[in-house]
This record gives sequence, structure tokens and C-alpha cells, in this order.
Amino acid sequence: MGSVLVIEDEKGILSLIEAALTRFGHRVETAPDGQEGICKFDCGNFDVVITDYLMPHLGGHSVLKHIRSSARGRTPVVGMSGTPWLLAGAGFDRVLLKPFPLKQLLEAVQDLCTGFRVSEAAPQPFNETSAMTRAGV
Repeated sequence: MGSVLVIEDEKGILSLIEAALTRFGHRVETAPDGQEGICKFDCGNFDVVITDYLMPHLGGHSVLKHIRSSARGRTPVVGMSGTPWLLAGAGFDRVLLKPFPLKQLLEAVQDLCTGFRVSEAAPQPFNETSAMTRAGV
């Protein structure tokens, strides 16, 4: 399975995601904020990064910009948010609307870990209309 970096400032959500991914065979590193997440990304080698969007200090947008401007800029990044319209057009490979079923998280990580090829990968654009419809907006 893949190596996943999860960046989330809410401890309960972070623990739940870590436990679910670990149970299904992924190697998981966690960070409680964007700054620590960027440090772990720079020092590690991850197949997928999952980040919350709204966090104190450095949010998910800053994490995404850092990853995209790095030597490993094609690393798939999943954005999580209860406000999906903020992620529209931001460049995330996938967007998870909080709250999301763990099955959706696991499927996204599995797809990105197995389907990502640097030479072939093209980010899937975020569809604001469908995300807002699912959110009941």
C-alpha cells in the first residue's frame, strides 16, 4: 500500500483518518498543522498528501502551493473541507467534503496511490457544482 501524509488540526479527525488508513495497510505520517506538514513533506517521500483546507497559521492552500512548487510537485494532494467552494479551482487532485464517509477517503487514497504515474497524471478538476449539490447548497 501507499505512504500517506495527513495534515489536520482537529486531533479527533486526524486520529480517525490515521487509524483507517493504517488498518487498510497504508504507512501514515501525521502533522497537526500546515507548517509541520510542509516540513514532513520535505523530509519524507509520500505517495499522497491529505490536507485540511482551513487551519491556523498555514492552511491547505499554502501546503498545496508548497508541494506544487517543489521537486515532487506532481504528488497527488487531497483537500478536505466543510466549505468546498473555497477549494474550487485551487488545484487539488481530489476534494473530500466534510463530513465524508471513510469509504470515500479510502477509495480516493487507493485510486491516487495505484493510479498515479508522473508521466501520465493529470489532476482531476474540482467540480464546484457537484460538490455544492452534495453539500445541499
